[in-house]
Amino acid sequence: MTAAIRGALVLALATLSSSALAQPSVYAHTGAGMFSPAVKGVPERVYVPNGLDNTVSVIDPATYQVIHTFQVANEPQHVVPSHDLKTLYVASDQGQESLTPIDPKTSKPGKPIPTVDPYNLYFTPDGQYGIVVAENKRALNFTDPHTMQVQFSIKVPCRGINHMDFSADGKTLLAACEFSGDLLRIDLAARTVVGKIHVGGMPQDVKLSPDGQVYYVADMMANGVRVISAAGKAPKKVGFVATGKGTHGLYPSRDATRLFISNRGEGTVSVLSFATREVIRRWVIPGGGSPDMGSVSPDGTQLWLSGRYSDVVYVFDTRSGKLTHRIKVGKGPHGLTYFPQPGRYSLGHTDNYR
Repeated sequence: MTAAIRGALVLALATLSSSALAQPSVYAHTGAGMFSPAVKGVPERVYVPNGLDNTVSVIDPATYQVIHTFQVANEPQHVVPSHDLKTLYVASDQGQESLTPIDPKTSKPGKPIPTVDPYNLYFTPDGQYGIVVAENKRALNFTDPHTMQVQFSIKVPCRGINHMDFSADGKTLLAACEFSGDLLRIDLAARTVVGKIHVGGMPQDVKLSPDGQVYYVADMMANGVRVISAAGKAPKKVGFVATGKGTHGLYPSRDATRLFISNRGEGTVSVLSFATREVIRRWVIPGGGSPDMGSVSPDGTQLWLSGRYSDVVYVFDTRSGKLTHRIKVGKGPHGLTYFPQPGRYSLGHTDNYR
C-alpha cells in the first residue's frame, strides 16, 4: 500500500468517525455557528499580542487588514477571552505586570488591572475563578473572574508552568511545566496537586481529546505530542506521536475530528486524526516560518497562527492545508485570539471553549 493510499484511508476513517465523535465530545457545543447569546453583535476580530514591541494588533478577518494597534504593558503573552465571553484580557508579565481588558464590541482597551506575573490566564469550568498562571512565581493564583483579585493560590512543584486543560467533568486539570519537563494533575475542589510525572523535554500546550479519555501535550524538544491518560490521580504516559520540530500549539477542528498542531521550529502544521491518533496531513509554509499560537475560525475553514519569529500572522485553509495569507503585525507576535468563537463559555488561553 502506498503512502498516499494509506493517508487517504486514514482521512476517510476520521471522516466516517466524525458523527460518532461528535455525540460524546467535550467539544459538542463548539461546532460551526454554535455561538452563545453573550457574543451577539460582537464583530469578528483577530487580536495579536506583539511581545517585543508591547502592542496588540487588531485584524479584520474579512479584509485581512490590521485596523487598529494599541499599546499595552511590557511583553504581552496571550489575549484571553473571559469565561462569560464578555471581555478579552491581554496578559503582560513583565515590568508593570497586568491584565488589560478589551471590550470585544469596540476592540478598545480599558484600564490595566495590576496582576502578579500573568503569563497566561484560564477559567475554571464552573466560572467561579480565573486562574492566573504565574510562571515565574511557580504558582496558580485563583482570582475573582471579574475583578481578578486573588482568592487563593496553589504553589506548584515545578518550573515554567504555562499551559493546561481541564478534564471532561471539570474536576481536575493537567498542567505543563516547560522548564522542568513535568506534568501536574490538580484537583480543583481539594485545591492541591494530586499527581506529577516527569516526561522531560519541554511540554507546551495541552488539549483534551473529544472523548475525554486522554490529553495531548505538545513537546517542543521531543518534536511531537505526548498522549497522557485523563484517568486516575497520577498522570500516565500512554503514547507519543512525532509531528515536527518545535511542536507548540494544539487546536481541535470545528467538527472535533482533527487536531491541528503547530511545529514552530520547522514552519509546518501537522494534522492528527483523533480517531486513529496518527498524523494524516502536513502543511508547509513556503519558505519556512515560525507558527506558534492561535485559533480556528468560527466556521472551521481557517487556522490562524502567529509567526513568533517572523512578525506575521499566518492563515491556513483547513480544507486544503494551503497558506492563504501572511499579515504583517508587530514584533514577536504570540498568543493570538480569533473572537468571537462558538461555545457556551471560555476556559481561557487562546482557543479553549466548551
